[in-house]
Amino acid sequence: MGFCWCTIMVRNMQASLHFYNETLGLPVVRKMTGGPGPVICFLGEGETKIELVEVPDAPGKEKRSGIAVGFDVASLEQQMELIRKMGYEVESGPFSPAPNVRFFYVLDPDGVKVQFVKHVGKE
Repeated sequence: MGFCWCTIMVRNMQASLHFYNETLGLPVVRKMTGGPGPVICFLGEGETKIELVEVPDAPGKEKRSGIAVGFDVASLEQQMELIRKMGYEVESGPFSPAPNVRFFYVLDPDGVKVQFVKHVGKE
């Protein structure tokens, strides 16, 4: 069995696409629009896949809890700098619960926790 994707309900597709494209470099690989249903975008190539489903009345930041999506990054410091330049705040961290891992969290436009992880010694 293989993992397909993580689905995130978003209130504003353009804001979410901007976040996931710019902070993670995830390209849109498929977009489904039109008809009575919501706009759906699949992002990512290879193993990393995110499905965004636009639901304008989806819960906001104050109602999200219990889920986080995590991504490996080459440099934690560069990722934090990019996040700040884009106008987002580091929600928490950086943390180092073990000698070989460091990470921090950011909230996406809909309040989903996004974890950026650097495995020390992993290139």
